[in-house]
Amino acid sequence: MGVKPFTLSVKVVIRDPDGRCLLIQRAASSRGNPGKWELPGGKVTPGEDLDQVAQREAGEETALTIQLRRALGTAQAELPGRIVVYLILEADWAAGEVRLSSEHQAYVWRYPHELLEMDLVRHFIPFVKRYAAGEV
Repeated sequence: MGVKPFTLSVKVVIRDPDGRCLLIQRAASSRGNPGKWELPGGKVTPGEDLDQVAQREAGEETALTIQLRRALGTAQAELPGRIVVYLILEADWAAGEVRLSSEHQAYVWRYPHELLEMDLVRHFIPFVKRYAAGEV
């Protein structure tokens, strides 16, 4: 049995001026986790800085400009061909209005204590529990 390779992805908790967090809902046609709610973000390409990934993915998925603040934690998902490690960063909404990419069908702004009310992608639930409790 072979060892699965690890890949890295960056996700971002984007906060608005009122302290709410942006969640985006995966499209119903998505191969993975259709209809589930997640944080904006995506894969790290070789040679790309993590802040570049966060800003690029936030822009591609939401059309927002963000200001990164800090690293918050990690999450992990085991997929059939690989293990994805997620680095989760926190950012402020700096400019723009939310316009979703075709990968997502809806968005909501929720206070941290409300995030667990959403039907989240399973592998983000442990992190969201810690974040909502103020532990990160």
